[in-house]
Formats: sequence, structure tokens, C-alpha cells
Amino acid sequence: MSAQHAQQVVQEPAPRAGAQAVVAAAKDPARRPDVLFRVRRAPDHELSPWWHIGAFVFTSAAVVALLSLLPG
Repeated sequence: MSAQHAQQVVQEPAPRAGAQAVVAAAKDPARRPDVLFRVRRAPDHELSPWWHIGAFVFTSAAVVALLSLLPG
């Protein structure tokens, strides 16, 4: 392969509609209208891992409680 051929850049066509257009037009990807519950936070403000642990425990307890209502 020659050096001239290796330097060629393949350009993709511009997105025209749908999700590709939304992503291309987004100034801040975290605030795209088609993405729910995504928030851009400051680097020093991060989510505590205890929220995930608590959500897991709560969901597990709810599933066990609901399954205990089934006979058998």
C-alpha cells in the first residue's frame, strides 16, 4: 500500500434523520432529548455507590416480599 493511498480519509455521509440527526445536532450529549435520566455533573459531584447498593437491597426485598404472597 502506498503512502498516498494510506493518507486518504473516508468520510461518512451526513446524518439526515432519526437518532443520528439528534446525536449530530446535540451540543451536550448528556442532555440529548432522546436520553432519559442522564445528567452531566461536575467532576467533584459524583453519585455515591451506596445508592446502587440500597437500590439492589430494596429491589431484592420487594421481589422476595411479592414472591412470598404466592401459594406453594
